[in-house]
Amino acid sequence: MAMSEIISLSPGSGRRVPPRARVATTAPQLDLSGTWRFRFSPRPPAPGEGVAAVEFDDSAWDDIEVPAHWVLQGRPEWGQPIYTNVSYPFPMDAPHVPDDNPTGDYRVTFELSDEMLDHQLYLRFDGVESVAIASLNGTRVGVVRGSRLAQELDITSEARPGRNVLHVRVHQWSAATYLENQDQWWLPGIFRAVTLISRPEHGIEDVWLRADYDTVAERGRLLPEVRATESAFPITVRLEELGVEQTFASSREVGPIDVGPVEPWSADVPRLYRAEVTNAVETLDLRVGFRRVEIVGHEWRVNGRKLRLRGVNKHEYDPDHGRVFDREQTREAMLLMKRSNINAIRTSHYPPHPEFFDLADELGFWVINEGDLETHGFVYDNWVGNPSDDPLWRDSYLDRVERQFERDKNHPCIVSWSLGNESGSGENLAAMAAWLKARDPERPVHYESDYEGRYSDIVSRMYSTLEQLRAMSAGLGQNDIATPGRTAKLAQRPMILCEYLHAMGNGAGAVADYEELFDTLPQWHGGFVWEWRDHGLRTSTQNGQEFYGYGGDFGEELHDGSFVCDGMVLSDFTPTPMLTEYAAVVTPIKLRVKDGRLEVDNRRHAGDTADLRFRWRDELDGREVASGKLDVPPVPAGEQRTVPLPGFTRPDQGELWRTFECVSARDEPWAVAGHVVSSTQQLLQDNPTPLGRAAVGETPDLVEGAWVLGDARFDAVSGDLIQLGSVQMAGPHLELFRAPTENDSLSAFPSYVDAEPSTHPNGGKPAPSWDEQWRQVGLDRLHRRVISVTAGPGLLTVRHRYAPAAISQAVTVELTWSLGEEGLRMSATAVPSENWPGTWARIGLRFDLPAGLTQAAWFGTGPSDNYADSAIAARVGRYESAIEDLITQYAVPQESGHRGGMRELRLPELGLEMRAFKAGGERPGFTLRAHSVPEVAEARHPHELPPSKATYLWLDVQQQGLGSRSCGPDVRPEYMLRPRMAQWALEFRTGEPRPSL
Repeated sequence: MAMSEIISLSPGSGRRVPPRARVATTAPQLDLSGTWRFRFSPRPPAPGEGVAAVEFDDSAWDDIEVPAHWVLQGRPEWGQPIYTNVSYPFPMDAPHVPDDNPTGDYRVTFELSDEMLDHQLYLRFDGVESVAIASLNGTRVGVVRGSRLAQELDITSEARPGRNVLHVRVHQWSAATYLENQDQWWLPGIFRAVTLISRPEHGIEDVWLRADYDTVAERGRLLPEVRATESAFPITVRLEELGVEQTFASSREVGPIDVGPVEPWSADVPRLYRAEVTNAVETLDLRVGFRRVEIVGHEWRVNGRKLRLRGVNKHEYDPDHGRVFDREQTREAMLLMKRSNINAIRTSHYPPHPEFFDLADELGFWVINEGDLETHGFVYDNWVGNPSDDPLWRDSYLDRVERQFERDKNHPCIVSWSLGNESGSGENLAAMAAWLKARDPERPVHYESDYEGRYSDIVSRMYSTLEQLRAMSAGLGQNDIATPGRTAKLAQRPMILCEYLHAMGNGAGAVADYEELFDTLPQWHGGFVWEWRDHGLRTSTQNGQEFYGYGGDFGEELHDGSFVCDGMVLSDFTPTPMLTEYAAVVTPIKLRVKDGRLEVDNRRHAGDTADLRFRWRDELDGREVASGKLDVPPVPAGEQRTVPLPGFTRPDQGELWRTFECVSARDEPWAVAGHVVSSTQQLLQDNPTPLGRAAVGETPDLVEGAWVLGDARFDAVSGDLIQLGSVQMAGPHLELFRAPTENDSLSAFPSYVDAEPSTHPNGGKPAPSWDEQWRQVGLDRLHRRVISVTAGPGLLTVRHRYAPAAISQAVTVELTWSLGEEGLRMSATAVPSENWPGTWARIGLRFDLPAGLTQAAWFGTGPSDNYADSAIAARVGRYESAIEDLITQYAVPQESGHRGGMRELRLPELGLEMRAFKAGGERPGFTLRAHSVPEVAEARHPHELPPSKATYLWLDVQQQGLGSRSCGPDVRPEYMLRPRMAQWALEFRTGEPRPSL
C-alpha cells in the first residue's frame, strides 16, 4: 500500500545496492534526463490504477522535464513552493503526514543497447523529494528515501531488450520529511538525475584511494580500498604523472603504495594527480589530492598546519530551478568565492550534487560535508519525540550517514564530516558518529548541537558573541551552552562557528571584530557566514512585474517570510556590500604600515606570494599624483616580510592618501591578472583646503515672502532652503529614523541594552527589535516647531525643535547660513535634550532634491556603502555612480547606501556641488536614493516602492551599526548610536547643469 511506504521508517526497500563512491568509469551509462510524462495529484491516488504497467496509456498526462521541481513549472494547480525555517508545514504527528499529500507520477520510456543488457543494471536516483516508489516494466524495484542522497537499485531482472518503461511515484510528504526540515524551500520532485548504470560482471564495484601526506618526509602514500569479487583481479592502480603503477593479483594483496615525493593538496594550492584503477573490463578515473587531516590538541591541522576557515554556508539554489544542479552556475559561484577570499564551505544542510566536490577539489576549498538531516521543528515541543533519540529511527540515521560518506569519500576537499544540523541530540547521532569514526579515523566529526562534545570532535557554535568566544577559549562556562563542568574540557579542542554573521539584508556588521579573535584565540579556527546567497524564487505579479519571491509570496498557509533571503549574494547573483566587506577583512594577505615600512603577512595555508604583485599610488584630494611598484620578495605561507616605502613630497595643503594593493600577477582560474586580493591605506597628510573668506556686506533680504541670500532663497516662515540658483529643493530636516534593516526589524536575540555582555545572547532578557523601540519612542514621526528665523549682517540663523508626539525629549537644530567666496555655507548643530531612551537609528539632515536625478560623483569613502561596524573595505577616493546603483536592491527594501566621510558630492544634472568640512572633528556621510524613509519602510518588495516624488539626500553625522540580530548578536555597544550632539559644516556651489558625469 502506498500509505505504508509514505510513513515507513525504513531507509529504503527493494533491490537496494550498497552505497559506493561516485567516480568516473568506462562502464556504459544512460542518463534518463529529459522530458517525462507527468501527472499531478493533490493527494495520493487510490491503489489499483495500474499506472506502472507498460501498456498504461499516459497520453492524457502532461510533460515535465527531469530533473525539476513540479511546483516551479508555472502550473498553480500543481501546488506552490513553501518556505519554513524551523516549523514543519503540516501537523507534527511523526511518522504520519496529512492525507492531502501532493503526489507526482512520472513515466519515461527508454531503450537499452545490447551492450548494457549484457551486464548487471543499476538504476540510480541522485535526488528525489521526499519518497520515490520505482517500478520498471510494471514491477516494483524499490522505494527510495533520503532526498539528497544517492540510491541505487538492481533492475537486472526487470530490464528487457527494446522498449522499457520506468514509473516513479513521488510523494511530497513522508516519514522522511521529519528528517529533512532544513531551512529552505519545500520543493518536491525528481530534482537530480536518474541514471541507468551497466555493471560489468567482473567490474570494480567500489574504490577508495586514501591519499596520505607525510609532512616530514614530504612524501605521499596511497591506502587503496577496493570492493570487487576475486574474479575482478588483477587490479592495477596507476598514477602516470608520478610514475606509479601497482598491480594487485588478489584482494589479499591490496595494501599501501608509497608514491614518493608529491606536492600536497590544500585549498590554497589544490594540487591534484590523476589516478586510474583498472582491470580487464573497467577503468575508474579519479583525481587524487595528498593531504593529512588530524587533530592535535586544540588544533585542527591539515598537512601539519592549523586550519584557518574563512567560510560560507551554501545551499543548492537557483531562482528558476530550485535545487536542480547547474555545473556552470555553481562554478561561477565558487569562482566568486575565490575572488572574495573565501576558502571554506559548509554544505548546509545536506550533501550537495556530487559534481560540487569535483569543483571544490579543483578550485581549492576546505569543505565540511553535512549530512541530509535536520529535525529542527521538534524544538517547539522541547524535543519530545525527536527522531534523533528514538531507536525506531536508528536504521534511517545510519543509512543516511553511510550513503553520505561512501559517495564522497575520495574527495580531498572534505576535511570533516558533519552529521547534520539542528536535530537536537541523542543516541542515533552518537551512532552515526561512531560509524564515521570507525570507517574514517582521519577526518573529524562535526555536529553543532553536540554541545557537550560527547561524540563530535570539533566544538561548534552558532552566532556566539565575542564575549562567548573569549570565555570558551578560557574554559569558562558561564557564557556557553555547555554545562560549566564541560567547558574546561572543551577548551582543549578545536573550535569553529559553523554559522555566524547572519547576512540578511543590509548586514551583518562586526566582521573585523570576529576576525581579530579568530586570529588571536588559539582554539578558534574561523567560521562560516550564514549564508552565501538569497533564495528568492523568480515570480511575477498579476500585471507581469517580475520579482524574487520569498515566504508568503506563494500563498503558503505557514511561512517564515524573507528569512530565506539571507545571503551575501542576492537572488539575481548580485554581490552585496557585505561580500565586499567580508573579502576585505578575511583576506589571507594582510598589509600593514608600521614604522615607515610595509608589512606583508602571508596567512595562506600553503603557497608563497610569488603569484602576487604589490603596487602603490598616492592621491591628493582623491587625484593620483604618483604611483609605482613595490619589490616584495616571495613571502612563505605563515611568515611576514617588511619592505621600505617610497618617499613623497608633502604638498602645501590637501589630503594625501597612499593606497597599497596586492594583486594577482597573472590570470588565474578564478580571476584575471590585476585582481585585488588585499589593500590598505595610509594617510600621509591631512590638511584640507580651508574655507575661503566670507563675503562682505551680504545681508539677507526679504523678497516676495522669502529670504534671499546671494542666489539662495529661504522660506520666510520656516527658514528652509527652497532654492539655490536654479535648483529647487527643500530642507534640511532632521531625521533620527531609518528604513529599518532586517537586523533592525527582527529580534532573534536579546539586545545589549537589556542584557549584560557577559550573558548575552543566551542569557539576558529578550528585547523588542530596534524598529519597535525606535517607533515606540517616535523617531519615525518627529514634529518640527520653528523657534526662530533671524536675519543679521551676512547671516541667516534658523532654529528648529524636533520631538515626537507624547514625549518631552527633543532635539534643537540651529542652522547658520552665510556666503563665502565660492558659494553658500551652512553651519549646523543638533543638540538633544536629556533622558532620551535607547538609541537612534541616525542623526542626519535630509534635503529633498528634484526627482529623476541619475548621476552622482563624490570624494569620500567607497566604492561600496559602509557603516560603523562594516567599514574595513571602505577606501578614501573619488568615485562616481548611477544613483540607483548606490542602493542595494535587497529582497526587502531597507536602509542602504550610506557612505561615510564625505568631502565632496557632485550632482551634475543640477550643476550642484557640496563640500563638507570637519565640524567637531567629524565629516558627515551621505545617502542618495529616490524614495523617502516611510516609502522604503512600508514596502515589502522593491516593486512595491511608489513612483519617486523626489531625490532624497541624507547627510548623516552617524548611523547606528548593522549588527546581526536577525539571527545573531545585536549591534555591539561601541557601534550603537546613543543620543548625542552633532555638527555639520557645508559649502554649496552651483554651476551649469550637465546631463551626465
